[in-house]
Order: sequence, then C-alpha cells, then structure tokens
Amino acid sequence: MTNATLRQCDDGSVTLRQLLVASEIYPLAKTGGLADVCGALPKAIARLGIDVRLMMPAYPEALARLVAPRHIADLACLLPGVSVRVVEGSMPDSGLRIWLVDCPELFDRPGTPYQDPNGCEWEDNALRFGVLCHAAAWVALGRAIPGWRADVVHAHDWHAGLVPLLLQLLSDHSRPRTVFTVHNAAFQGNFPLDQASQLGLPKELLIPDGIEFYGRFSFLKAGVRYADKVTTVSPTYAKEICTPEFGFGMEGVFQARCTNLVGILNGIDAERWDPGTDPYLSHNYSGNDLTGKQGCKADTQKRLRLNVDASAPLAVFISRLTQQKMADVLLDRLPGMMTRHPRLQFALHGRGEPALEAGFSNMVARYPGRMSVQVGYDEARAHCLHAAGDILLHGSRFEPCGLAQMYAMRYGTVPVVRRVGGLADSVRDPGMHDRLGRGQTGFIFDDATGDAMGSALSRCVATYETQPRRWSELRKLDMACDFGWARSAAAYACIYGELAGKQISSLVAERGAPQSANAPSHKQGRNAGL
Repeated sequence: MTNATLRQCDDGSVTLRQLLVASEIYPLAKTGGLADVCGALPKAIARLGIDVRLMMPAYPEALARLVAPRHIADLACLLPGVSVRVVEGSMPDSGLRIWLVDCPELFDRPGTPYQDPNGCEWEDNALRFGVLCHAAAWVALGRAIPGWRADVVHAHDWHAGLVPLLLQLLSDHSRPRTVFTVHNAAFQGNFPLDQASQLGLPKELLIPDGIEFYGRFSFLKAGVRYADKVTTVSPTYAKEICTPEFGFGMEGVFQARCTNLVGILNGIDAERWDPGTDPYLSHNYSGNDLTGKQGCKADTQKRLRLNVDASAPLAVFISRLTQQKMADVLLDRLPGMMTRHPRLQFALHGRGEPALEAGFSNMVARYPGRMSVQVGYDEARAHCLHAAGDILLHGSRFEPCGLAQMYAMRYGTVPVVRRVGGLADSVRDPGMHDRLGRGQTGFIFDDATGDAMGSALSRCVATYETQPRRWSELRKLDMACDFGWARSAAAYACIYGELAGKQISSLVAERGAPQSANAPSHKQGRNAGL
C-alpha cells in the first residue's frame, strides 16, 4: 500500500480510496434489500471523508438512469471472447462516481439481473458475474482507470465473491485489501466445476481447501475464504451462520473465519425513508403529529378498495413471496387470522413463487373490503403501504438483517417478526408478561410456525384495539429509533482503516469498532448463545 494513493485530511487522518462492488445498487437497479444497502452505505461512508467509487453491471436500466455517462476504458483482454467497456457516470441521487461494466451480450437482457422473464436463472450467470469480478479487480489494481487505484475493495454478496481471490491471483503483497459482505448465506453462486476455467480460475483451487463446494465451485466460498475481513449484515446473523441451521452447508467455512467475521447491522437511507418529507405519500407526518398517517391510511384503503375505517387494524406484508419469508405459513393461516380478528384488514405487496402469488390472489374475493393483494414490486406503493399500515407482518425462517421492519418502524407501523438475525437485533419485545411494555418496539415470536405467528399477531391486535395509550407510545418509540447508516458506516470505516494500516478520522474512531462473530453477545433472546 503506497501513501501516494491516499489523501490527507485536515485532522491529520488519511482518506482511503474504496471501491464498492455489487450486482445491484439503488436507484440504478433493484430487486431487493441488497440494492438499498449498496445505495445508502456508500453515501454514509463518503460523509466520513472516504473516497468511494461504485461498480456494477451495465444493465439497460442502469445505463438509462446514469448521469453524464461516458466511455472511459476498454478491457478487451479481460477474459477470452468477452468484450468489455467501462462506462463512467454519477449516481442520480448522491452524485457519487460509479463505473458500469458494459458488456451487452451478458447484461442487456430482459427479466431481472439474475433471471429470464420466466423466472429461470440465466445459464451463464457464472460468466456474467465472473466478468464483473474481473473488471473490478483490474480497476482496483489501477490497470483500467488512469490515476485511480483502490486501497480497500468492499465486495457485496456472492456475485462479487471472486474479487478477493482474483486480487490475490493478479497481484503481490501490495494489492488492495478486501472486505466481503455476506447478505444471505442461502444464495451462494455455486456452478459446475467445468465452468471455472472459462473464468481463469486455476485447477488447483478446485479443491475443498479452495473454492470447491460439494462438487461445484462457489463464488460465496471464494469471498469468505480469501477476503481479508468478512462481514455480514447483523450481529445475530454472524453467529447464526456458524451453525448448521443457518449456514446452508457452509457453516464450517464461516467457523474457520470466525475471528475475522463481523456482524454489522444494516441501516436505512433516512432521507429517502422519511414520512415527514416522503414525496410518495399523500400526507406527510412525524412522531409528534400522526394526523397525516391517518390520512395516508384512508387514502390507501380507498385506493385498494378496502373499507375506509380509521379504527380497523390494517396489517401489511411487503416482501418477497418465498418460504424464507414464511409466506407459505401466512397463506395457510391467513383465513384463521381474518376469522379470529373480524375487523382486521390485510394488504400484500410483493412477488415471488408463482404458487404463492396465485394463492394470495385467489383469496381476495373471500374477504371483500378487507383484503388487497398486489403482485409485483413498485417503490411508491411500498412507501405508501408502510405509511398506511398499523401492523407489519414479517415472519422469516431466517433473516440476515431485514429492512422492511426498519422502514415500518420509521413510519409508525408496528412490526410482528420472528426472533432471528437482524429482526432480533432491531425489534424489542419484553414479552407478553410485561404489562407496561417498557422499551417495546414490536411483537416477536420464536418458532417458525403458524401458531407462533398467529399468537404474536393476536397480541399485537389486542394491544391496538384495547390499549390505545400503550399503542400510541409504542408507535412513537418506533419512530424515534435511529436506523440511519452513521454508526454502521463508522464501523465499516474502522475496518477499512485497520486493513489499510492508516489512521482514521476521529469522527469514525469515537463510534468504536464492531465485534467479531465469536465475541460475547449481551442481547437477550433465544438466539443469544449462537
């Protein structure tokens, strides 16, 4: 690491050059929470004085939304038979500089970044994201963009998992240091071994002590094994993935890195998710004056053809329709919930498994004026539902972090969640025996069953209907929670400074460094000992 790549700050600390690599970054492309994190985190990192650059594939929608795009580099020799350009521009919201990996034959396609219009994974995903990783390694090493070389590369999720490995293969001890963040250990980027040579990966790596994983090679395993530091998106999840229940076969790999595995709770973009200024809402409001929330609820009830009733509890589900999110359990138990709570209204917005989409859609006719199902995802609708809802239903079999509960709480919508991962780290529930509800911000259940979910929802509805003062206090406490990125960004900046061996700003240092996955946890609850 040379001092020539670092800029001196007024307080004597040093600004690092950091490259963030991801498959999707909001607002250029989004399929889920990964994009939100990779859109908001770098803005918070930049506020700490770090020189942040972003990198992702040049999907058509990303190129269309890029500000002032220009072609700045050709990477013709990146991989045999693949022609790649680098397009530079600025993010439309933050103005941060971003480099798009432009290869139309790989990225100019219909469907999602990962699947065709029929929901099938692209057969050449290994090559597609292998090209992203190679391009990122070249840029980080200063071989593509004149005058710019990274000090630290932060690679996100399996799509960028080869970056730490490639930097070791392509450079000597002076390479940029690497951080790899696991957003979801269930998605691993595992591919047939015979595709590895196409990505320039040596045969000697295709062994259990390398990147081989049950007869395939794994992008995720490469990131975890070869990064200088591994992080995941909540402290509880960092412990969970070291166990068979949550490790998805990779728990041994995580255990081997436990001293360099850190859980840092994700944040949210508090400027984009602010009920006081949100342009998507028909009425803005704050924790001190919730009049606008009632207006949002009435307008949403009208638009969704629900009974316009301010006193009816409105539960919302805004998530992917998958088994991970317990959507199958909710589909099975929803009729009982609607019968048990005759005034309960339910609004769903999301997409996922076709059978679940159809199951929820077919149920609407049974509950006229009480149920709405919108299959798909629209950013404006999501904001409006968070504002309109009284209750967020967010059960999960596993949840690395979860952002929906944070959005909901910021908008005064009380979450009902399972005690796993980031849900356990962000929602507090003293339990049904604490009548005062001291410090309570939601309702938590432990078992991934319909009975447990239904019981938690019943406690929530009972509080809403019979304890208006407690409900009001709970809602205000939710809205006062700070889920912004400042503290988590400072924790990441501490890691960057440690890896680069450079002094970091006092603004960062005063917030403290994060704990590793094997550090003791002081959080109460079923998963505290994991």
